[in-house]
Amino acid sequence: MQHCISYVKSCIQYVTGKGPLGSGCCNGVKGLYSVAKTTSDRQSVCNCLKSIAASTPGVNLGTAAGLPGKCGVNIPYKISPSTDCSRVQ
Repeated sequence: MQHCISYVKSCIQYVTGKGPLGSGCCNGVKGLYSVAKTTSDRQSVCNCLKSIAASTPGVNLGTAAGLPGKCGVNIPYKISPSTDCSRVQ
């Protein structure tokens, strides 16, 4: 799941406040969650998103946390550097 950045790279402008939420971003978010079939996959996605949120300068954590909902994807955790991905089922 280390390739998860390729799914969400088009969201970086949006979560840093430098651009609008585009269809490419939402399509990436939907695609990423559609390939996360197992608990292990979902934990890997969580860890990847957590890493991106922590390492990308200027990320608005509130915007990042709201991204799945804006894209119509229901995930059971917030995208945040403080998320405990080991609890993701």
